[in-house]
Amino acid sequence: MYQILDGQQWRHIWVVSDIHGCYHPLMDELKQRHFNPYEDLLISVGDLIDRGPESVKSLQLIREKWFRAVRGNHEQMAIDALSNNDFALWTLNGGIWFSRLTNPQKLEAITLLDASRQLPLIIEIICTRGINVVAHADYPADIYLRGKPVNQHRVLWDRSRLTGLMAGKGEGISGADHFWFGHTPLAKRCDFDNLHYIDTGAVFGGTLTLAQLQ
Repeated sequence: MYQILDGQQWRHIWVVSDIHGCYHPLMDELKQRHFNPYEDLLISVGDLIDRGPESVKSLQLIREKWFRAVRGNHEQMAIDALSNNDFALWTLNGGIWFSRLTNPQKLEAITLLDASRQLPLIIEIICTRGINVVAHADYPADIYLRGKPVNQHRVLWDRSRLTGLMAGKGEGISGADHFWFGHTPLAKRCDFDNLHYIDTGAVFGGTLTLAQLQ
């Protein structure tokens, strides 16, 4: 459920919003930042796949030494579809690309999706600017505690905290310095106390947001 990283292993560290198959735009963003795959790290808030044109290439990122990701609800939908042989929910939410693959491409995608079962729900990374926690939709507690069991569905799907914050209700989470979430497409990055919502809808005509942690 948790993956703990030591930021001292890398020179620069970024966190990126929901990629959703937008592989080439991501590569363009990294190039603009002079990203060095031998010294730098990129962390994804999840949802590597669906809706965009390059889901397989985006999934292949999990094999790169310079890349880490938490599991998103779209990865979970794909895992569940393959496990249950029921593709309705996934297809409805952007998984139609899978049915259009050739058989060799499908085998590659299945291998990658099987590997994505090992993606953590939560990444904690200690950087020069403090403790950063990355999860897809929410950390469903008011106090962060490393290793604390949390509800998987809420981590992957819950928007209630963000909805409350946007209505002027709620506050930050204690126990870490910064929390980074995706999941909900927004017109621009939204910051509430130490909570940062960075999905700016790249696959819907918005942009990929990259925030530098170190």
